[in-house]
Amino acid sequence: MTKKKKTLGFALGSGGSRGVAHLGFLKAMEEEKLVPDYITGCSMGSVVGAGYAAGVSVDDMYKAVRKLRLLDLIAPTGRRGGLFETKKIRKLLERYFGNPEFSELKIPFRCVAVDMIEQRVVEFSEGKVIDAVIASSSIPAVFRPMEQDGMRLIDGGILERVPYLQLKGMGADVVVCVDVLGKRATNEKMPSTLGVLLETIDLMDNYRTAKRRKENEDIIDFWIEPELGDMSQYSLKRMDFAFEKGYEIGQKYAKEIKKALKA
Repeated sequence: MTKKKKTLGFALGSGGSRGVAHLGFLKAMEEEKLVPDYITGCSMGSVVGAGYAAGVSVDDMYKAVRKLRLLDLIAPTGRRGGLFETKKIRKLLERYFGNPEFSELKIPFRCVAVDMIEQRVVEFSEGKVIDAVIASSSIPAVFRPMEQDGMRLIDGGILERVPYLQLKGMGADVVVCVDVLGKRATNEKMPSTLGVLLETIDLMDNYRTAKRRKENEDIIDFWIEPELGDMSQYSLKRMDFAFEKGYEIGQKYAKEIKKALKA
């Protein structure tokens, strides 16, 4: 009997600008001929994952993020729910990805958001990809939540930073998780008041993510954390640094991932 070929899946986690490391990781995987059969993403991981699944090259996505300026992303709103609308983000994504349905993607893809009303993780696998990506990336209070089908949707990283359960559910035999927030060093200088709040949220998130990872370690084959130091996920600086660190760790794990696929 012919041995069944194992399938490979990448779960790309949330992380704002630190998520540029996902592009470096994917570049390293491409060079090693490691193409995923499935991809999941959360927040910035959903942006990268959706673009890759749609057939946008890593190089083109990297060029796009290197040109980004804050004003390309924010559109002030007078409505309740957030400081900014997501219309500029939508326009930017449509420029590079088009406006595909999930069924039109070249690689099966899913992403996650959180419904504030039901207080649960929502998994997107059909409909317009960009709608799902925007919901997955709507940082609470910063961007106004997306309202859809009776849900009030915010950033999936609030409850599901790295969507590996969804990846396993799609059928991935080898589950590779890329967590770009896993090793964020604390800056030695006292942060601003807002900075303290954001770091506190990160601390809570790290604790919950580590706990859930332990509970589900039997389905996770690789948990990869690029060494990004104290790089802020809220700054558009150091994009090249993030890309290089993602590329380096992708190179480091490539042989092990190949071995797991042949086991």
